[in-house]
Amino acid sequence: MTINDYKNKLRQQLSYVDKVYWVLFAVLIIVAILALFSASSTLAFEKDSSTLGPIMEQILFIVMGVGLAFVLQFFPSKLIRVISYAGLGISIIFLLLTFTSMGVEINGAKRWLRLFGIVFQPSELAKLTLLLVVGDLLSRIKTKEDQKKYFFIVLALTVVVCGLILVGNLSTALLLGGIVFLLFFLARVHIKYWGTTLLIAVVMLVIGYFFIEAVYIKPGRQVDGVMKRATTWVGRIDDMIAEWNTPNEEFKLTDDNYQRTISKVAIARGGVSPVGVLPGNSQERNFLPQAFADYIFAIIVEESGIVGAVFLMLLYLAILFRSCLSSSKYADYAAMLMVMGLALMITCQALVSMMVAVGIGPVTGQPLPMISRGGTSVLITSLYFGIIMCVAREQNELHSRQQSAMAASQEDVPEIHIEY
Repeated sequence: MTINDYKNKLRQQLSYVDKVYWVLFAVLIIVAILALFSASSTLAFEKDSSTLGPIMEQILFIVMGVGLAFVLQFFPSKLIRVISYAGLGISIIFLLLTFTSMGVEINGAKRWLRLFGIVFQPSELAKLTLLLVVGDLLSRIKTKEDQKKYFFIVLALTVVVCGLILVGNLSTALLLGGIVFLLFFLARVHIKYWGTTLLIAVVMLVIGYFFIEAVYIKPGRQVDGVMKRATTWVGRIDDMIAEWNTPNEEFKLTDDNYQRTISKVAIARGGVSPVGVLPGNSQERNFLPQAFADYIFAIIVEESGIVGAVFLMLLYLAILFRSCLSSSKYADYAAMLMVMGLALMITCQALVSMMVAVGIGPVTGQPLPMISRGGTSVLITSLYFGIIMCVAREQNELHSRQQSAMAASQEDVPEIHIEY
């Protein structure tokens, strides 16, 4: 092939690229850079007296993520499915390594792993690979026997992965498990399988909550390891409920409610005006811990008001809506389940992060996809987009070829003239 042939082939492949996804991705990146520039300014000054230090580091991750997404969209989706099985195995090994001396504890949670000098969250890779594997396995269901077989295979994988994640990050385990159950529904798995399992899981969580409350929280017993994370979560739920039931005149600022309170103050400042205090004018970023990470939505609302909050919410919902609309037309059932699993994870994680910031839910540590500061989260979210756009490109190419074939077949039909 000549250079011109390669250029023509590349031009043709680019014509199949889903431009709507790229517009949504680009808008999300612009919002991320603007929000990080404001929310990270205090952190930047504390680290090296430079406003651009950590911000440029995060922008580098975003640029790397965009590059990954662009390249990945030209990969064959079947190859990605095959690789996902190996990736899931590697993810499980990485999750196990977090329990060793290689595990890194940050802010009281041992969710990170140090490997070759690089610190990252194995749970982010585990989420991505599990959803891809689940989508591929559920697409193989053809008969009632297949339903039972693949349901229990998927359930076993989900229990293993979520069980390992749960030790250090309960919210991520619950979120991932919830998305898997939504995929059961989309794959038309009989409710007697996933409904019963979901009911048992909910009952176990409720029993576990009251058990920890009675045995550890109320007596004030000191615990370590897994139970320490469990008591932390139960304590967060108790604090949130107590805060809801406390009259304003009796409210007191404590270490336990400090983050939630300052987050609400930031949102209240932004809510006074429809467009907030305008970018760069946030005051609460100086007082809010993790303003650049878990609580970045509060800073966005403070600076852009209700207009910015609604816009960002609609942006994430648009990603899900676009995925629903496009995947409903896919001929490949596995591709549909893969896209829906990834789109649901992006949107649901964003909504959970927003709910925490406004005080509707307990503190979870869920980052706002592509916007919260964190290299692992940005790169993995970019892979989500890359895989979604890969499937969209393949389906657009398939549709184009089918249209061309139909047009060619119509041209080949000879005209019949009947004389009377």
